[in-house]
Amino acid sequence: MVQVNHQINHRDLPVRLELLMKKFEDSALLVARILMPILFIVAGYGKLGDSYASTQQYMNAMGVPGFLLPLTILLELGSGLAVLFGFLTRTTALFTFGFCILTAILFHSNFTEGMNQTMFLKNLTIGGGYLLLAIIGPGKFSIDRLMNRNW
Repeated sequence: MVQVNHQINHRDLPVRLELLMKKFEDSALLVARILMPILFIVAGYGKLGDSYASTQQYMNAMGVPGFLLPLTILLELGSGLAVLFGFLTRTTALFTFGFCILTAILFHSNFTEGMNQTMFLKNLTIGGGYLLLAIIGPGKFSIDRLMNRNW
């Protein structure tokens, strides 16, 4: 009878994990590109309806001109769809990173008000994810890759 050694050498785990991650990198990037823009697509679309006027008032109250709301909606919907399909991914992710940081500072930096600290940190976290996407790129399941572009 042959005896199989099922003991795992813990020093090999980082190498094995690295190989496994590399194997699924493009699939994981696709999943990330599907999940990351959901918030922006839903938020942008939501601002087109009944909440348009109240969002504009909120922006004005925070010192941001309400006439910038159409640009905000365009950025949320446009960047969300671009990242989802992997089109102009690096450039779009970089702009979205900036948008996240800017909105954190403009709308959520007063930590004495309710959930602002949590919202501020949420925006920083999402921005960090988009910065990472800008650096890594969209992966092979993307329009960018189909067009042989690395934007």
